[in-house]
Amino acid sequence: MSDEPLIKFSVDGNGIGTLLLNRPHLFNAFNIEMADLWGDTIAKAAADDSVKVVVLAANGKAFCAGGDLDMVVEMQKADSLWHKNFLFEHVHNIARALERMDKPIIAAIHGAARGAGWDMALMCDMRCCTESATFGQSYILLGVTPGDGGTYYLPRLTNPSRALDLFWTGRAIDSREALSYGLVDRVFPDDALMERTYELARQIASRNPHAVRATKRLVYNGLGASLAANLDYISSTMAMMQATGEHRKMLADHLANVRRKSE
Repeated sequence: MSDEPLIKFSVDGNGIGTLLLNRPHLFNAFNIEMADLWGDTIAKAAADDSVKVVVLAANGKAFCAGGDLDMVVEMQKADSLWHKNFLFEHVHNIARALERMDKPIIAAIHGAARGAGWDMALMCDMRCCTESATFGQSYILLGVTPGDGGTYYLPRLTNPSRALDLFWTGRAIDSREALSYGLVDRVFPDDALMERTYELARQIASRNPHAVRATKRLVYNGLGASLAANLDYISSTMAMMQATGEHRKMLADHLANVRRKSE
């Protein structure tokens, strides 16, 4: 057994935090310990003022194969309540931690993302992947229903009928099909994934962090709110942003630049 941590986290000088899945010999399939560390690390990143953007990446040949199959076999000895609590108290903590975090999180996906591994990527705000990346909702191939939030995220990112196609068949799709379905946002050459993903992360991190985080809240609030409620939230948020020193400085710089170009 390796003494390497199952989850690694680091922050660079630009405020980019990297959450690295680090169980490469099992294609980053997670067990209970790894799931707990994953959720805890997201919560810590959310509370760390030095972190502006989080990149979710993976060590080894694959992004994440889902749940550890040895663990799944061992779980057959448990009753239904234990199974429910395993998901609710451990794996689902990742989804809840992400929902609470208003900082951007970008998944950088290479190799295979399967089952819960793909669901974890769907939970992120944006998804970048390599040209050779593949994705599959493989639960049905084991005779079970999706267990990690895929039935919530996938229909919202594409549409219900396309989501059901992927859930019911369990077929794997490539990066081109995933892009056409709106399930990934950017596809990069295999040898450029991290470089290009960090470029995107740095661009976002260079923006007013208050506006970045407030915009994320506005977008997700709008998905579940009425237009009237969202417009009320928008007006309050905009008023607060316009009162910040960051906005006033950026507005002054922009006006000065416009004047220079008009002279």
